Amino acid sequence: MTQVNRRRALQLLAALGTAGLVTGCNNSSASDAAAPLSPIKIGMLIPQTGDLVDVGTEVANGFQLFLDLNEEQLGGHPTELVTADEGNDAKSGQAAVEKLLKQGVLALTGVVGSAVMLGIRDTVEQAQVPLIGSNASPSSLQSVVYIWRTSYVLDEAGRALGRHLKKALDPSERLSIIMPDSPASKDVLRGFQQEFGKSDPRIEDPVTWTQEISGTPGKNAYRRDIATALKREPDGVFCFFAGTAAVEFLKQLRAEGYTGPIYAPGFLTEGNVLASFKDKTDVLGIQTALNYSPDLNNAANRLFASAYRKKHGTSPTAYATASYDAAHVLNQAIRRAGASPTPSEVNLALGKIGRVDSPRGVWQFNQPRTPQQRWYLREVQLDGQLLSNVLLTELATLG
Repeated sequence: MTQVNRRRALQLLAALGTAGLVTGCNNSSASDAAAPLSPIKIGMLIPQTGDLVDVGTEVANGFQLFLDLNEEQLGGHPTELVTADEGNDAKSGQAAVEKLLKQGVLALTGVVGSAVMLGIRDTVEQAQVPLIGSNASPSSLQSVVYIWRTSYVLDEAGRALGRHLKKALDPSERLSIIMPDSPASKDVLRGFQQEFGKSDPRIEDPVTWTQEISGTPGKNAYRRDIATALKREPDGVFCFFAGTAAVEFLKQLRAEGYTGPIYAPGFLTEGNVLASFKDKTDVLGIQTALNYSPDLNNAANRLFASAYRKKHGTSPTAYATASYDAAHVLNQAIRRAGASPTPSEVNLALGKIGRVDSPRGVWQFNQPRTPQQRWYLREVQLDGQLLSNVLLTELATLG
């Protein structure tokens, strides 16, 4: 072999060796990228007893559906959803948070009761573990760093409906307002009066406050208060109830002979409430304001509502939607936080999420860490043989 040929052969061998090394490195990188990420735990607080159990079930259903549609992963990490009973007060909520933190959860979600949300505020902030609340959202929850909400702020439901009814009601019509004496009700009422005008003669009658009842209300729990409100012969009723309390309130309102219009935040007719009425005329025509309706026509809702109906045999609710969105934003934040995310890194990443393509329509977090979103007017109508909250129109963008 000549000197030139020998040199050429050595160059070829060197080139092949380098290529092999690069290929080996590439294969190693591909192998590393394909390796499954470490499993994570997400802690969920929901009521497992009391009158809001059905709401808690919807919250769990929504989050789990997102996991079902994403191979049981968030941000590429195999995800275990760990639940704890939030109870109905600050003490039980704090115990549930501490139980979940001891299990090493990366983030928290859920929370149905306003009293629980307010009660766990300091515990969550001190733990520095992000909480993506998917239901309870009192307006007094301010100046938080680790608490985010994918549902709403409670006064917004009142604001949306107050703005609408101020224009829709005749000048001579008068409303009776009936609500349980609770912080959540006062949030709703404040928003309603803010938009309607507190001094407007159409809502100047005193508010009828009912007792806030923990558990399922009795068959006559509201009758006396309803009778008091109806003595004023109102042209309509504005109220705020949810779950089994909503069922009993509506049945007792009709039993007192009231057949007029009923207006409320959407929780009045959400979930299993409508299925509880054999006499459909008791609820037909009720108008509510909420940030979701199952017949919204967008691609995200078509996927979500179809999958939800297939799994559960019923239409999804706003409770399930907000929880589905909580999983959605966690999925994005955990992915942004990298292969070994910490709670603080996930919290930081939540602040970098922009517009969220949701079944309720596009929304985004505002500065107080709550959604800026659309609110809709719905009416209870028959959809075939079933009662349904049918979308009428968009009311406002709030948040």
